This record gives sequence, structure tokens and C-alpha cells, in this order.
Amino acid sequence: MPEAQARVTLWGVEVFVAVAEEGTISAAARRLGVSPPAISQQIGALEAILGAILFDRSARPFALTPAGRLFRRHAQVMLNSEAEARADLARANLSRLTTLRLGMIEDFDAEVTPALLSGLAAALPDCRFLLETGASHRLLDQLEARALDLAVAAELGPETADTGWREVHAILADPFVCVRPKAAAEDALILYSARHLMGRQIAGHLARGSLRPQVRFELDSYHAILALVAQGAGWTILTPLALHHAARFLDLVTVEPLPQALARSISLSSRQGALGGLAGQVAQALRAEVAARVIAPALKRWPWLEPEFRLT
Repeated sequence: MPEAQARVTLWGVEVFVAVAEEGTISAAARRLGVSPPAISQQIGALEAILGAILFDRSARPFALTPAGRLFRRHAQVMLNSEAEARADLARANLSRLTTLRLGMIEDFDAEVTPALLSGLAAALPDCRFLLETGASHRLLDQLEARALDLAVAAELGPETADTGWREVHAILADPFVCVRPKAAAEDALILYSARHLMGRQIAGHLARGSLRPQVRFELDSYHAILALVAQGAGWTILTPLALHHAARFLDLVTVEPLPQALARSISLSSRQGALGGLAGQVAQALRAEVAARVIAPALKRWPWLEPEFRLT
């Protein structure tokens, strides 16, 4: 019997596209969550099957060869067809979905995410759930790269338009507030890190108002920031959702409106057409959990937040 001929696999195509877009084996490995040797092995196997060298490995970052540029057009068609097929199957029978990869900002970790997953597990009894938490920009990058099926994240703003590749379901309007210690405090701002979107929003707001407060700490942890505020090390600007995430400090601080309004938007996104009606169903369930577990307690404690802190 003749030996079976090796065939191109969808995984090999996805690896090829990741290397083409990232430019290095290591970056593609991080994006796909596998080891660099596994990436190299897939590319080598793909080149052997096709009988062509796809990358100029002497270039930094890697450059596509003429054969690589030709294959990339076909590779994108293959991946798009796979996504369309998956969407058709999901629309036909969402109850038989076998895996759902969900990305969530850490703000929902304490209560909302576990409650949402419990509800989804009951609705999709044969589904395996994979959860990724992280910064909004990273989750949206992973969604675009097909490493996630759904991402709950802060919107990045008009300067990072998504050119229509996302299906977006608005969840929450989350206004920024001023947080001060109840005890005497230093007149210094404890700033959320500008490495993240929230920190850049705060810094931009201060700059637009020509405000230049003294900054002694720049941190990327809600708990660490509020612990310092509670100790009187300074004041900060956060959102009600962030305060909910670090609720153990709330009795030690005072929360006030910002003199000039500023808010961020939280939404749930999927790739356009990839999950049929499932994204809308998950968004509806998420809104219900946010309303009960986050908004209601916050408005009870700070009634003046209404109507800025609301479902959208």
C-alpha cells in the first residue's frame, strides 16, 4: 500500500499566518500559546508539504518569500472558510458547542465571572470553558488573532477602529471617580499605570484640564492603589467597577465625583459572524450579572452615581 501523502492542516495554516503577522517564531508562539519549537516544526512541515520556502529567515523580522506571499492569500481564505463553517454549525445547534474560549478583564473576577460561567455551564452542558484574564488591549488582540471566541474588555477608543471585524455588544458605562482617604492624607496622586488603557485615559484627562498633580506612585493594581489611599499616602482616580473589585478598602476611603466627567465603556466582542447568536446571549446574561452584583450595590452606597454608572 502506498504511503499516505502528507496534507496541509488548518493548524499549520494558522501557525503560518501567525508567523507572517508577528514576524518572529517567539512572538507567534506567545500569540498561539505554544512553544517556539512547535511553531518551527509546523512551519518546516508546511514548507516540506508545499515544496517551497515560505519565509526569508535571514530577515528580522521574518519576511515572506514570493511563495509565502502567494500562499498567504490562500491561507486567509482557508481560515475565513473555517470561521464561516464554525459559525454555521454554531447557529445550527449552539447547545452542542464543545469549547468556548472567553477573555475577561480582571475587574469582574471576584463575582461576575464565576456567576456568568456557572450560568453558561448550565445552558451549554457539553461545552468546555477556557478563561483568559488580562488587559483590554491584549484580550482584543487575542480575539482578532482567533485565540479567543469572546472578549469582555474596555473599548479602546476611536483611534483604534476595528474596521468592522468585531460584533460588539455594549455592557456598561463606567465613570471615573475621585477616591480620597478618610484620614489625613498627602496631597499626591496615586496614578493607575499608563501602560494600560485606563491609566492613559486618566493621564489624558489631567492633561486636557492642565492639571499637574504630584505623582509619587504609578501602579497597575487596584488593591495596591486603594491600600495606599486608605493609609493616607495620597488620592487616586478609578472607576466604580475598579472599586468593586477591591471592595475591602471601601470603608476606609471617600468617593467623590470628578469635577469634569470622564468614563470608559465596557463591551463584549466576538469576531463578526463567528458565533451566531451566542455572543448576544452571553452579553444579555453578563448584563444581568453586572446589574445585580456591581451596579445595584454601588448605587446603594453612592446614589449620586446614577445615571452615569449604568448598563448600556
